[in-house]
Amino acid sequence: MPCHKIKIAIILILIFSLQAYAKEIHPTFKLKSMGFVNDFTVNENIIYIANDEGTVDIFDLNTGELIHQIVLDPVVTELGDLQSPNILSVDHLNEKLLILSIGAGPYRNVWIYENFTLKKIIAEDKKLILKEARFVDDEKIILGTFSSEIILYDIGENYNLYKRHVTQSTLGDIALSKDKTKVVMADESGEVRLLDVKTSQTLGVFDTQNVDNIYHVAYAKGVIITAGQDRRVAVYQEGVKDYHIKSDFIVYCVGISPSGKIGVYSSGEESDLQLFDTKTEKKMDKLVGHKGTVNQIKFINEKELFTNERNSYVYYWRLD
Repeated sequence: MPCHKIKIAIILILIFSLQAYAKEIHPTFKLKSMGFVNDFTVNENIIYIANDEGTVDIFDLNTGELIHQIVLDPVVTELGDLQSPNILSVDHLNEKLLILSIGAGPYRNVWIYENFTLKKIIAEDKKLILKEARFVDDEKIILGTFSSEIILYDIGENYNLYKRHVTQSTLGDIALSKDKTKVVMADESGEVRLLDVKTSQTLGVFDTQNVDNIYHVAYAKGVIITAGQDRRVAVYQEGVKDYHIKSDFIVYCVGISPSGKIGVYSSGEESDLQLFDTKTEKKMDKLVGHKGTVNQIKFINEKELFTNERNSYVYYWRLD
């Protein structure tokens, strides 16, 4: 057999072998919140789930039981009706929770929950249309607005350390580095920016892979992954050429393991989650079991992650 045919045969054998090892993984269990889940955060054996019914549901992951519930007061609409506030994001740091909710109108309220006490630190009369709120440390939080402003806010002094309008495009998503020193910001133009949290200085702009709105972004160990309306999963990292993976459906959500080695993105109309190696681009196992559009994917270590879709459920997965 000619040499080139032998090489082709070997390559085909390797491809089929790799495909044989890739498998479907199903969720180990799922938790049901009181409303449609917008966000969640995990701390050791406790998960805090924020929903559109004005509650943060707190579950013990060892037992799967609801052990506590933080309930925000109803808001009064312009028509005088009472309705549960929609909680957009929740974050945890040192036994404190940071909660972002929608007020009576379009503006937002920001809360700190500590020692079973709920305290409003930013009221809707500040007229901020915030999309996310995250802890930087015990005294500072970072806020992202729909108009792509980044705000570093001092909780104790009730003061903006800075407020920067970063871009003219609408904000898609933000993600903090694990050490809270950098923030990744993606917008509807398809651009991604890496900013210094302390100063808001732009450290890098990445714009070679997405050509449309970025819905979601994940960041770990210098690796950035995006979820795009253009059906692209863009990957930016030091020492490796920028690339994108083309999906057959709009990519709404992405995630990344703490090491930055494993990426995952929502794939197809069935809302499966496709794992891949961020260095080699090689597709790995697939997570199967979602029934709706996935909007959060969060690893807690290299082998375990939680996800949620646009309903009341949060799913737990364990990778082999």
